[in-house]
Amino acid sequence: MNTTDKDINQLLIVGVAPYFLDKEYFWFEENLQQILDSRHSQNFFEDNVIFLQKDQSYQFSLFLRKLDEMGYERVFKVSEPGEFSQRGGIIDVFPVNITYAVRLDFLGNEVDSITKLDINIGDEKKAKDVLRKKLKSQKLFSELKGLKPGDYLVHLDHGIGKFIGIEKFEFRSSRVETISFSDSGTGIEKESIPEAREYYVLQYDKEDKLYVPTGLERKLSRYVGFQDPAVSRLGSSLWQKTKKKIKEEVEKLAKELLQLYAQKEVTERAPYIEDKDIEAQFRSGFPFQETPDQIQAIEDIKNDLQKSKPMDRIVCGDVGFGKTEVAMRTALLAAINNRQTALICPTTILANQHFNSFKKRFEKLPVHISLLSGLQTSLDQKKITKDLKEGKIDILIGTHRLLSKDVEFKNLQLLIIDDEQKFGVKQKEKLRQLKTSLDVLSLSATPIPRTIYLALSSLKNISLMQTPPIGRQAIKTEVLPYDEKTVKEIISSELGRKGQVYFLHNRVQTIDAKAEELRKLCPKAKIGLIHGRIPEKKLIKIMDDFQKEKINVLLATTIIENGLDFPNVNTIIIEDSTRLGLSQAHQIRGRVGRSGTKSYAYFMYNEKDLTPLVKERLKALEDSQELGSGYRIAIRDLELRGAGNILGKEQSGAINKIGLNLYSQMVSEAIEKFR
Repeated sequence: MNTTDKDINQLLIVGVAPYFLDKEYFWFEENLQQILDSRHSQNFFEDNVIFLQKDQSYQFSLFLRKLDEMGYERVFKVSEPGEFSQRGGIIDVFPVNITYAVRLDFLGNEVDSITKLDINIGDEKKAKDVLRKKLKSQKLFSELKGLKPGDYLVHLDHGIGKFIGIEKFEFRSSRVETISFSDSGTGIEKESIPEAREYYVLQYDKEDKLYVPTGLERKLSRYVGFQDPAVSRLGSSLWQKTKKKIKEEVEKLAKELLQLYAQKEVTERAPYIEDKDIEAQFRSGFPFQETPDQIQAIEDIKNDLQKSKPMDRIVCGDVGFGKTEVAMRTALLAAINNRQTALICPTTILANQHFNSFKKRFEKLPVHISLLSGLQTSLDQKKITKDLKEGKIDILIGTHRLLSKDVEFKNLQLLIIDDEQKFGVKQKEKLRQLKTSLDVLSLSATPIPRTIYLALSSLKNISLMQTPPIGRQAIKTEVLPYDEKTVKEIISSELGRKGQVYFLHNRVQTIDAKAEELRKLCPKAKIGLIHGRIPEKKLIKIMDDFQKEKINVLLATTIIENGLDFPNVNTIIIEDSTRLGLSQAHQIRGRVGRSGTKSYAYFMYNEKDLTPLVKERLKALEDSQELGSGYRIAIRDLELRGAGNILGKEQSGAINKIGLNLYSQMVSEAIEKFR
C-alpha cells in the first residue's frame, strides 16, 4: 500500500454513530473546538471522539479498545470508512469524518507519525448511505434474546467465542459535574461517583477472555453453523483473513443475484385481472378458516400478479400450515385469466394426491385439471399432451415428466414448484427456462432463517407461514425404547378410536419381515406396505386403499416424508429414530396431526444406538412439540438447510467459518453496496 508524502499533525476520529453520519465533512472542521470542549461535559462526545496529535502520548491498547467501542470494524486491510487494521505498532484507520484513510505509527505509547493513505472515499453521499445501512444491518442481525452460557457468539472483530455470561464491573467516574452554592458564590465541581457497567464475557482459545460492553451488541451475533465451530484465537490475524476472503465471495454472489434481479426487471407480461365472484365461490368451498399468514400470502401473490413484472415468490412454512390452498388460489387466478398452470412435484405419490385434492376443490368450476406421470398408458399420455397443446387443459399436475420434450403448453404462464428443496438447481433452471416471463411460485416446507429472509428480502419475494390452522393441536411426542408390547398397545389404541397408523421402518431389505411381525402382533390390523422400489401403479393403489381406509396401518420407509395429507392418520411410530436427521424426523412427524384430533408421534430407539449426539437430537424433538416448532426445533439443521436452498449448497463452507448470521449480514451489506 503506497503512502502519500503528506504528513498530518493532528487527527480527529469520531464514532460510527447516526449523529455523526448525518453531518457533512466540513462540519467537523468548522466545529472542531466545540467537539473537543464537549468531551468534558457530555458523555456521548467523551465516548465517541478521539483526538490525536503527532508526538502526543496516547495509550496504545486503550486506543485500540476505544476504536472498537466507537463501532469501527477490525479488518485485514482497510478499504472503506468505519474500518481499521493493526500490524504491530502501525494502525490504519478510515475515519467516518474525513474522505481518506490514515496510517498511525505508534512508538510505544506515543504517536510517532500520522500519514495520509491513497485510499479515498469516492462518492461521498454513497459512502455515508452505505455506512448508515451497515449500521442498521448490524442491529438487525445481532439478535441475542434467550442467550445461554455455552452458546457460541461471533464478534465482528475477534471471531468465534463461547459465551460464559454477563458480568458487572464498578469503576469510578469523574465526568459528572455538580453546581455548588455558597456565600462566596456559585461554583462548578467535578464529582467522582461509582458507575457500574455490564459486559458480555466470551471465552476464546488458550482460555483468553473478551469483555464486550452492553450497548455494543451490534458487534455480536449468534453462531449458527452446520457443525460446532472452532473457537478463534484472540489477537490472531486468521479471523481477519477469513472474513476478507468470505466478503469477496459474498460480493461475487451479490453481483450475481443483482444481475438475475435486473434480468427479471426488464421482462414483462400482461397483468392478471381479478374476478371477485369466482374467487368468492372458490373461497367458500374451503372447509377451514384461513390463517392470517395464509391470507397475507394470498394477498402478496395477488399484488405480484397484478403487476406487469413476472412473479417469483417463495411461500415457506411448516408442514400442514396450508401452503397447498395458497397454490390452489394462485392457480385459480391463472385460470380466470385463461393462462395455463404447471404444478410439478418430486414424487408420483404427491402428484397423485395433489391431483385428487385439486379435482375436489375445483369440481364446481369449469377448470380442466389433468395428471401427467408414469402411471398413465402411453395412449393416455398422448391424449393429455395433445389437449395441453390445444389449450384444453388449464392445470397440469405431474412429476419430472412435465419436463419431457413432448410436453408443450399453449399458454403456460404459472409454474408452481412443490417441495422446491427436492429439486436440483439444474432442474429448477430448466423449469424457469420454459418461458422467460413465467410466474413462479415455490412452496417450501423447510423454514428459511430470519437472517436470510432479511438479507434477501430486497431481492426475493418471500411469504412466511408460521401460524398453525385454527383447531390444530400439537402432536404429543414421546421418545422411548423399542418394545413389541408397547407397539401393540399404541396400534390397538389408535385403531380403537377408528384412526389409522403410520409405522416407519426404513430398511427395504427387512420390511417384509417387519410386516409379518406386525401381523402376528396385531392380527386385527389391516396392514399395507410401501417403499420406493414398488412399481408406481401398485404404490398409488396401496395409497388409494389407505385413503379409503381399506388399510389402517401403513408400514413404510421415509417415502411418506413428502407432503402426504391424510386427516385420519393420527399416530406415527418411528421404529429406529436414531437413523433420522433432526429435520427429517420433524418433517415425518408432520405427517400426522392434520386435523383437530389429538395425534401422537412415538420415536423409538435401541439402547445400543444411543450416542450423546442422538440423545441430544431426540431430546430436541421431545422438548419442542408446540405447533410451528420447525422454526425453533433445529436451528442448526432445519434452518441451515433452508439457507442452503436459497443461497446454494456451495455457501455452506463459508457459513461454517463465520456463522449464518454474520454471513447473512455480509450478503445484505453487499447487496446494498452494489445496488
